Amino acid sequence: MTHHISPEHLSLEKMGEILSKHSNLALSVEATRRIRHCREFLEQKLASNEQLFYGINTGFGSLCDVRISADDLEQLQHNLVVSHAAGMGDTVPMEVLRIMLLLKIQSLSYGHSGVRETVVQRLIDFYNADILPVVFELGSLGASGDLAPLAHLSLPLIGLGEVWHEGRRQPSADVLQKHGWQPLRFQAKEALALLNGTQFSAAYATWCLLESRRLADLADLNAAIGFDGFNCRLSPLDAHIHQIRPHEGQVSTAKKLLNLLENSEIAHSEKTAVQDPYAFRCVPQVHGASRDAIAHVEKMLVTELNSVTDNPNLFPDDDLIVSGGNFHAQPLALPLDYLAIALAELGSISERRVYQLIGGQRGLPPFLTDDPGLHSGMMIAQYTAAAIVSQNKTLCTPASTDSIVSCNGQEDHVSMAANAATKARRVVLNLERLLAIEFMIGMQALEYRRPLKSSPGIEKIREEYRASVPRLGVDRVLSVDLEQTMVFLKKGMR
Repeated sequence: MTHHISPEHLSLEKMGEILSKHSNLALSVEATRRIRHCREFLEQKLASNEQLFYGINTGFGSLCDVRISADDLEQLQHNLVVSHAAGMGDTVPMEVLRIMLLLKIQSLSYGHSGVRETVVQRLIDFYNADILPVVFELGSLGASGDLAPLAHLSLPLIGLGEVWHEGRRQPSADVLQKHGWQPLRFQAKEALALLNGTQFSAAYATWCLLESRRLADLADLNAAIGFDGFNCRLSPLDAHIHQIRPHEGQVSTAKKLLNLLENSEIAHSEKTAVQDPYAFRCVPQVHGASRDAIAHVEKMLVTELNSVTDNPNLFPDDDLIVSGGNFHAQPLALPLDYLAIALAELGSISERRVYQLIGGQRGLPPFLTDDPGLHSGMMIAQYTAAAIVSQNKTLCTPASTDSIVSCNGQEDHVSMAANAATKARRVVLNLERLLAIEFMIGMQALEYRRPLKSSPGIEKIREEYRASVPRLGVDRVLSVDLEQTMVFLKKGMR
């Protein structure tokens, strides 16, 4: 299957489809026309005009007033890439690297960056051959673009740096030779267009949001299982309550839980408690607020996916080359901090439901084991959940409120979107672990409601799950159960 890169609107759904189906990429006719048209415009400007154009015939950053001779323009672009490849730290995961490549190709295809078609095509060749540049997480301030990460993304195009290919990390020069590709020689504006941009932060945001959708659904499923496991009342899900406080996420969450619990014998059994703890009773309000936050972040991200974020920008039809600040990642930094908080809250309330379920209440044995004392049951799984929740709290300290002056004061306000992005990914991974713990414990609690059953849908999931993770009778190594639970949920909740 081939996806044609075009100026048409790129939705998050389409991004997910391209990635999940492992589609090949190709330039559309319109994207090709725009790229060529913009490059021709730039070359004409350079040939006929002595005007200074930032980063095209000048130095970079605070050296923007230094003119570069025509003979040195190619060397200028080469120097930009190698000097800015100063990243450190952990390497960017491959699933994020694929998104980075895709987003850089998309941004360059709009015809406002001035690169040659050859450069965009080589990025496409890398994507289609699953040649993924080795990029490091640390180095971007999220202001002049994600400079260091995008420099490492660009190095292999000129035969430098390393790539992931065929399951191992290799020198890019060797991989280019294997494929019969000559290293590119960047011409005026090209390296700058590659290094300017928000594709590092936007790639992490894209991955986080795609995962957030899945995990928000899992959180709702867990809550429904917990409602029956803790023998809760359905009244907090009543539509009348939510009609008088009609936040979209709250309304939809209550409706979803009612659907998940439809025809549950446990839900319609006799209740002794007048009210349930907030971790159950306020699921529509808490989960719903996180869903609304996810929706807001998605709106901001989709605008970014369909944007040109390098500098300067070229407008061939208007005879303009304009230097501005579209590389500044503040529109991603704030939403990424918001997303991390929203997801951490889904994990926080999940841990509270776990705590209630193992507490020996509502007819459930302490720690959900048949013989408490001799066996510890699910006791320490809650410890693990508490440790993860605590870590998420520290990860939710906002990155976007920080700024450090760089480049001799020229770049005097930076977004720190890259730090917000990598933190958000860690919160996503932690949330997945928390929800796996809750799912395992919720399923164990249902065992003690027998002979009553939950809803047909939940019972079907329980039956499938028990084929992978049997009911806990006597103590065993829970980390194995949790790993198998995560595998089960990844397979079944996509």
